[in-house]
Amino acid sequence: MAQSQIVINAKNAISISSNKLKPEAIVLKTYLDKGFSSPFVIQLEKEIKDKKTVIRLELSNHNNTIPNNGFLIKSDSKNIFLIAPNEKLLRYAIYTLLENWGFRKFTAQVDYIPNLKTVEFPKKTLQINKPSFEYRVLLYPDAYDEDFRDWHKLDWYQDDFSIWGHSFDMLVPPKTYFKSNPTFFALYEGHRNAESLCMSNDSVVPIILEKMKQIIADNPNATFCSVSQNDSMIYCECEKCKALNEKLGGSQGSLYVFLNKIAAHFPKTKITTLAYLHTYKAPENLKIAPNIYTFFCPIELNRGISLINDPNTSFIKTLQKWSATTSHLYLWDYTVQFSNYLSPFPNIQTFSDNYKLFKKNKVKGIFSQGYADVPGDFTELRQYVLAKLMWNTNIDCDATTNDFLRGFYGKAAVIIKKYLNLLAQNQQESNSYLDIYSGPVQSRATFLTPNAMNQYDQLLDEAFDKISPDSVLAARVQKLRLALEYAYFEQSKFYGKDQHGMFIYTENGHKVVKAGLTERVFDFTQQCTKNGIYELSEGGLSPEKYYEQWLAIANNPAEHLGENMETTFLTPPADDYKGKGSYGLVDGTRGYKNYNSNWIGWYGNNPEIELKTNQLQFNQLKINFLNDQRHWIFIPKKVTVCGLKNEKWVVLNESVCAPIEEKNTIETKTIVIENPLFKDFEILKITVENQDELPPWRKRKNKKPMVMLDEIEFYSPKSN
Repeated sequence: MAQSQIVINAKNAISISSNKLKPEAIVLKTYLDKGFSSPFVIQLEKEIKDKKTVIRLELSNHNNTIPNNGFLIKSDSKNIFLIAPNEKLLRYAIYTLLENWGFRKFTAQVDYIPNLKTVEFPKKTLQINKPSFEYRVLLYPDAYDEDFRDWHKLDWYQDDFSIWGHSFDMLVPPKTYFKSNPTFFALYEGHRNAESLCMSNDSVVPIILEKMKQIIADNPNATFCSVSQNDSMIYCECEKCKALNEKLGGSQGSLYVFLNKIAAHFPKTKITTLAYLHTYKAPENLKIAPNIYTFFCPIELNRGISLINDPNTSFIKTLQKWSATTSHLYLWDYTVQFSNYLSPFPNIQTFSDNYKLFKKNKVKGIFSQGYADVPGDFTELRQYVLAKLMWNTNIDCDATTNDFLRGFYGKAAVIIKKYLNLLAQNQQESNSYLDIYSGPVQSRATFLTPNAMNQYDQLLDEAFDKISPDSVLAARVQKLRLALEYAYFEQSKFYGKDQHGMFIYTENGHKVVKAGLTERVFDFTQQCTKNGIYELSEGGLSPEKYYEQWLAIANNPAEHLGENMETTFLTPPADDYKGKGSYGLVDGTRGYKNYNSNWIGWYGNNPEIELKTNQLQFNQLKINFLNDQRHWIFIPKKVTVCGLKNEKWVVLNESVCAPIEEKNTIETKTIVIENPLFKDFEILKITVENQDELPPWRKRKNKKPMVMLDEIEFYSPKSN
């Protein structure tokens, strides 16, 4: 076997054809010098006089045999050759060779350098390296580091795009044009709406062309330019757009007619757009311009199982339709939970199958969206595995995971793998939908049950014991524990005074936070800051703000006479917003500003709630509502309280709310209703009149107003 191998040691040299390649040679030398006991030498090819073995770096297309975005690693009987058409791909070859010899870059800051005396490479070998996807972008913290990107063969959208993402507002700014030229913008639900453009108004095209000319000129090195809808579901319904959409298969039809007009003026520019929300499906009976690249954005999928195994989705059919419609299909992959960066999210086990599916269906590029520059739960592992899969979908993902865990968590690796596997196992056995906008409260009965949380906690304790007293590895395990802490805090707010909740009763019957719990929340926020976790969700909630919200809840528990009152829904709430059921309205725990926790919602209908007062002595009701207009949750129009007497309902009070106004902030509102006769009725009925329709600023097709209640509180003059 030794005779079939080229043996490399520090006596060998790195050969370059010209000084132009010296930076790349230095990269290779730097790593080899760290692995070997003595330094390598960089020499120009013409300066090598003896017959020593060399690692030769070459810029060449090698007789046009190198595939696009690829490189060669080959050998003769003596030398190793790294050959690529440009410096960037040559660096890819260097890092591939180094990985073959045991070097690793686990994160931007964490390398593994093997201790070497010699390394080997097979003689007379040709390795043709090419990526599974021609374009590979990873939106995770370490992808902001150029060395990490090069090592893992990643592209970077900030370098490659002159305009990125949702771009209509940039190309045709509403502040500039909407008032003077409203017909430039979408006619939606009978009104012109600045959130989108009229696709059939040819007066818009020259404005975009002029703007793009300037942007492209200002970014001469960029390859792509995005012409994409804004982040909303608005599209034009004027007669011309409507006719196009009916002819071409939906609201995406008029968009691609519009894009074809623009693409014709920039034949050398790759025009990207988003197949997203109302443009999700491929247009029909339309040839797409050859320089249009579509990012297919499947946002509403079950992330807990491999997509190929999901029986409840039409995703694969839509993907196949897109792959038959365009030769430039890219995919926007959502790989984390955007509403809770630090909540456990067991989807890593799906990555390999999903990326093979994308490859099989002719996806050419991947934008894998993670936590951006925030180090969320298992960031380091996620970004590592995804980068490897984007280059080669055929890797052994389990072996790659194990390799990373050994390098990053040391002796704790086996325990961390058990933790990962248990998360995935519990999620799969629950057969529940794993959504990117869900959270630990919704998962309380699936993979984040109290019993499961205890098991995870024990595993992390074992992992911590394995690596103690190594402070570096301990900090990495401690970061994993932040996810469990966060899930526990969120669930404790939901459970309130009940088992697993944040509150207990004192001897005099008052609710207080469990001893030490607020201190744990404070320590959690400090640890987040220490780890660079400056946001806990896509909405921008900072650790400091999270602690403020905790204190607001902790210092303001609901204590009223009607806690645990028998309560019945006469109108059932929406399936996804049942909370704890009717008990949740009188459990003594108020909701705060997260609609996923404690709030109970009715979608497009009017809640009716019956309460058996059992001669409770009270004269005041306080009913709490949520106003979160971004999620179509509004204060009601009216609240009516009736009492049952002699088998007839008697109206006791009506409270009419002020007309709703546009709000960008989340608020809670308490409606106070007083009547000295409340105590005379054993049964009360509360009827809440929801908004009849959505206000103009939030009007969307297939959306209805929602009203959300949390605590219904009962007081007498003495108790209030």
